[in-house]
Amino acid sequence: MRFAKKRLRATAHTAVAVAMGAAALTALPTTASAAADGLSVQYRTSATGAGADQAEPWFKVTNTGTTSVQLSGVKVRYYFKADSAGATYRFACSWAVKGCANVTGTFGTLANPTATADRYLEVGFTSGAGSLAPGADTGDLQLRFHQANWASLNQSDDYSFGASRTSYGDWTKVTAQSGGTLLWGQAPAGNGPTDPPTDPPTDPPAEGAALFDDFNYSGHTDPRISAHGWSVRSNSGGPGVPGATWAPENVTFATTGGNSIMNLETSTAGTAASTEQTEILTRATKFKNGTYAARVRFNDAPKYGPDGDRLVQTFFTINDLKAPMADDYAEYDFEYLPNGGWGEPANILYTTSWETYQPDPWVAVNQHTEARRSFGGWHDLVLTIDNSTIKYYIDGQLFGTHDSAYLPERPMSINFNQWLIDLAGQTSTTARAYDQQVDYVLHVKDQVLSPAQVTARLNAYRGAGTTFEDTVPGS
Repeated sequence: MRFAKKRLRATAHTAVAVAMGAAALTALPTTASAAADGLSVQYRTSATGAGADQAEPWFKVTNTGTTSVQLSGVKVRYYFKADSAGATYRFACSWAVKGCANVTGTFGTLANPTATADRYLEVGFTSGAGSLAPGADTGDLQLRFHQANWASLNQSDDYSFGASRTSYGDWTKVTAQSGGTLLWGQAPAGNGPTDPPTDPPTDPPAEGAALFDDFNYSGHTDPRISAHGWSVRSNSGGPGVPGATWAPENVTFATTGGNSIMNLETSTAGTAASTEQTEILTRATKFKNGTYAARVRFNDAPKYGPDGDRLVQTFFTINDLKAPMADDYAEYDFEYLPNGGWGEPANILYTTSWETYQPDPWVAVNQHTEARRSFGGWHDLVLTIDNSTIKYYIDGQLFGTHDSAYLPERPMSINFNQWLIDLAGQTSTTARAYDQQVDYVLHVKDQVLSPAQVTARLNAYRGAGTTFEDTVPGS
């Protein structure tokens, strides 16, 4: 496949490292057994309406035994029926007395599915949650989960759901274990908390070098943007429409639901002079192996004006091409084309790993994976690079695996941009504009994290009120 000529731009500088613990679960019986220790779980739901887009199981865990219980050893399972065979789910903690940074959530698949359960949410605690003295409880755990695509949920066929439970009360349709012993509840028939989660445990990782930015800025001139290592592009050049302007004022920030979102607006009236593209990138090039993650909202339709422009919405890493076909070039892309382009007639998403290229005549050496469908809406994008493999994940699902031949030789920058391939897709001279939005970015240096572990790290930052961190050394 022929791709558009790739960009030559200022490189950037930011990397991250995080170590994450993992512990296997011990086989357990299907019902609670007598023990000197004891736990009970109270449950209520805050989302009872039909067609809700998220479930909200809230819990209080009480120590009913005679000795203190370390919460790091406690696991609570909530059982439910997946809304479709391929559905993926996301966990979030809205509020917790113990602190959301100390609460984890992992999804797993039951070994013996029933008519009301084939999945479960396992809620756990980090060491920061401390312990429960005899008779003490955790206080509110206000939790929620939703499908990755935010489709409506059918909770009426979920084993652990209680539509009438709008206030706290004991609920044996969830299970609780401590230190490998089941102490509360009844699992769905034929199942106990014995099968390990589909994803690795999602305890927040140990401390290490990391870059995290929640894009909590007042505007493109906010001095913290530069202080945090970012550059909002204003210099001319590719990629995109020759003669177009890169407009820093079109990179804006707004708060939605208490969360800061970065918006990149690209606009045109059908001429090069009227075309304004947007890009933000790290100034330093210090990213190489590890995990890269961002939540990005792609948009299929313009915010105003006629549709049809051949647009590229991106999240990627890159370094500079020192010479045509230089073998130390590297680039790893998520690129969404809502209206097609590069020979494609309709929306398509590419993940591409680059070894090198030659601008003229055009020669490309890369490996790519693509999906021809709409990706409009919010998506969790994760890229991992180790010494043997490059993997791309979208909404928790493996999207593409690329070979060791495309591994980076030099560090790279982290970039987001939105630009027009050309002006041939929509020839109207009526003004139109397109938005791409970014929730956060995370890079973890030299550590390959699962999508669930990325979510745990994100929740830890937000639970602690951290909007920016960069402890990554320069390259």
